[in-house]
Amino acid sequence: MKQYDEVFHPSDDGLTLYARDYNRAEEPPLTLLCLHGLTRNSADFEGLADQLSGRYRLVVADQRGRGKSDYAVANDDYNLMTYVQDMWTLLAHLNIDKVAIIGTSMGGLMAILMALEQRDRICGLVLNDIGPEVDPEGVARIASYAGKGGCIDTWDEAVQQTKAINGPFFPDFTEADWLRVAQAGYRKEPSGRLCPAYDPNVTQSLSFLNKSDWDLWPLFEATGPIHTLALRGRLSDLLSDATLQEMQRRHPRMVQVTVDNRGHAPFLTEPDALSALNAFLAGLEEQADRGTP
Repeated sequence: MKQYDEVFHPSDDGLTLYARDYNRAEEPPLTLLCLHGLTRNSADFEGLADQLSGRYRLVVADQRGRGKSDYAVANDDYNLMTYVQDMWTLLAHLNIDKVAIIGTSMGGLMAILMALEQRDRICGLVLNDIGPEVDPEGVARIASYAGKGGCIDTWDEAVQQTKAINGPFFPDFTEADWLRVAQAGYRKEPSGRLCPAYDPNVTQSLSFLNKSDWDLWPLFEATGPIHTLALRGRLSDLLSDATLQEMQRRHPRMVQVTVDNRGHAPFLTEPDALSALNAFLAGLEEQADRGTP
């Protein structure tokens, strides 16, 4: 039996979108909305759900164009504001009022926007290897491969391609780890071939990071009243340590953790990351019990 219920729900513009609902905990004190990165999907949070779903409810979405969600009709619909609206629609479908958001990379930017749009519905933010300023080198690296991979024939090829892209950022990964990441990133088609589990056109979202006239710092600063945990992979080429420290300066209540032997992005099951996350969520529970913001 799967640990989660499969949720298929309509978007406002007529797509059918998918999410996993890990809702096995009795009277969960928090509901966690988990948001993945640009070319990833809900499978990236399997390990974290194994760790947390005994206590919390986890709703893990496939953004449009990823995983089991429909592809967008128009490429322009692959943008952060549309993804955010999709998440409000998902929460309404599940009758969920308040969440803490765990956002990896693009998902972290979505989390900030959701917090700005409906502050009272967000009790906490976890920003995983993302901030209001991103390193152009990391953006260029992602742009060099995102949307450019074709279908392949074997899982061994999938592992080798996954390693070629991410190898330097996960130096202690075993072959089993690489297979797990590859299996999350590819899907088997009826033809038997393995294809990337996303629409190549989702790379439209990368343009958001390259807009020199878009200053994300004021948006981040506006989330100051919200309890926030920021994690960075020590080997990350997207979120620099300097940016992380500036985030801390502008958001003094923020908790920050750097995860060793990880680049972009930690999977949040690393001992340091999981320990910090457990402590952070316990603090959110205490706040909820006291009825304080």
